[in-house]
Amino acid sequence: MSKPQPFIVPLCKEAVSILYQDNDLLLVNKPSGLLSVPGRHPDNKDCLISRVQKDYPTARIVHRLDMDTSGIMVIALNADSHRHLNRQFEQRKTEKRYEAIVHGIVESDEGEIDLPICCDWPNRPLQKIDYDNGKSAKTLYEIISRDSVNHTTRVKLKPITGRSHQLRIHLASIGHPILGCSFYGRKVQHLAERLLLHACELGIKNPLTGATLHGNSPTPF
Repeated sequence: MSKPQPFIVPLCKEAVSILYQDNDLLLVNKPSGLLSVPGRHPDNKDCLISRVQKDYPTARIVHRLDMDTSGIMVIALNADSHRHLNRQFEQRKTEKRYEAIVHGIVESDEGEIDLPICCDWPNRPLQKIDYDNGKSAKTLYEIISRDSVNHTTRVKLKPITGRSHQLRIHLASIGHPILGCSFYGRKVQHLAERLLLHACELGIKNPLTGATLHGNSPTPF
């Protein structure tokens, strides 16, 4: 039996842009198709943090976005900032908003998806809804617009928890997979050239002053 071939991530030609910077952190915009951190395969070393470190050698990753997801991320520039920001994410003190286009017309103007998630080990990196072994996962959504011609809905998403693939699997589980999703929306993957999921807003506390810092990244689709 032949060994499975490693997945080599195609080179992302779109640049990482700096949205905000001070002495302690950066807010950056990650393009779709770029890893947040290096992959295991030697050919998958190009990623957001390695690019940022070329100009900011002390930069440290705080959180991640899926390779296919675009949008705003915070990068720490020193050890104290890294510890402070990590604690904010662990204690769920950050404010995160995403925008997505999903298949189908979502009827409710707003709602909550509360479905437990765990890793689908035989099919990693896929996750699955599991009421017995899954960890609590909650997503709030609000409708931005509906497109009856293309049979799609644009939604704003607020993840209360931060489980892997949470937004993708939650939306797919209520019958509205995100367009372009190769994991949980393969029947509608062909309807978009990329995953139509973007991290558009991030609110954090400045590690030095404690003041609330709001970052915004316009949705590119």
